[in-house]
Amino acid sequence: MRRRSGFTLVEVLVALVIFVLTAVVLGGAYLNVLNSYEAARRANVNDEDVYFARSQLLTQSDLPTAQAGAEFDDDDRHIKWTADIQPENTTDLFTVIFTCTITGPQGQPPRNVVETFMLLRPTWSDPTARSTLRQNAANRIALVQGKQAQ
Repeated sequence: MRRRSGFTLVEVLVALVIFVLTAVVLGGAYLNVLNSYEAARRANVNDEDVYFARSQLLTQSDLPTAQAGAEFDDDDRHIKWTADIQPENTTDLFTVIFTCTITGPQGQPPRNVVETFMLLRPTWSDPTARSTLRQNAANRIALVQGKQAQ
């Protein structure tokens, strides 16, 4: 009997199945990577809009103007921000609940970003409340030190 060189039909089919499965898995992974890059790009654009809106809040020296917020357009998006600002029991310290609404192109739902942070702003303080808070702090310090409050 003579021996033939080459592959049998079964070996070729098994190799072809392995190749096709590998191509499908790699193709799916590649599509997932592309989708992730697109999602990250969109998130970065929205983060830049929120950063710009937050910087507008930080430039406001007047409390009512800061609470009213503002609006601006960026490319095909409309951004509106407002701030709920509450004074704390420390002089010139405020709790800010910053809300930014990003409206994208038609058909996309608006995206809301809410951030809460503390902000030290002397220009937002009421002078009467500031002097009262300072006097209360001085009284607490005197009490802790064992001295009489004046």
